[in-house]
Amino acid sequence: MNSALAGLVILVIGDSQMMNMMNNLHNQLGTAGAAVHTYAMCGATPGDWVYRSTVSSCGRAEHHEKNPVITENKPQLPTYVLSDLIEKHHPNLIVVEMGDTVAGYGMPQINRPWLIEQVRTLTGKIAASRISCNWVGPMWGQNEPPYNKSDTRVKEVSQLLSESVSPCRYIDPPLLPGPASCPPETARISSRTATGNGQPRLQMRSCD
Repeated sequence: MNSALAGLVILVIGDSQMMNMMNNLHNQLGTAGAAVHTYAMCGATPGDWVYRSTVSSCGRAEHHEKNPVITENKPQLPTYVLSDLIEKHHPNLIVVEMGDTVAGYGMPQINRPWLIEQVRTLTGKIAASRISCNWVGPMWGQNEPPYNKSDTRVKEVSQLLSESVSPCRYIDPPLLPGPASCPPETARISSRTATGNGQPRLQMRSCD
């Protein structure tokens, strides 16, 4: 990564996949010069970041700059609310990692109207804040119980997200030869040169 992120404050939010990427992604962005604040809620949908509720799945975690990760696994924890996080950290860039919780793995088909509603609930708040945004889609998983995360469904939900997350810029993780080729804890995001509005473009790349 280069110095394109120097001086930026980046707010990263995500679902259970971000729980696995908490150190790797956070540290990559920090090494590039950004002040990074990362939050993850296991099992959270995009709408869960907008309205106050509780996390009923496997907990939540947060990571602030170079401080240790704080993980909470208690039942019925309160959700993080995006508007609160924006007010607290004043980010220049928001990175959203989400897709698994709206993909309907194991179901006959994706609930497209519900997915779009969930996504637009979150992107509407981001658009109102006038903060640049990148949205990272789902990565490969295991096509077996309990998640039944098939490659076909990952591609399908990625395509739908790419059409729905505006004004966020969609980042499609690399489609590698097989689901085990790039586990989430080793996926990397690289920075590119700044865009016309002075914000960096982030890009997923293959694992090392």
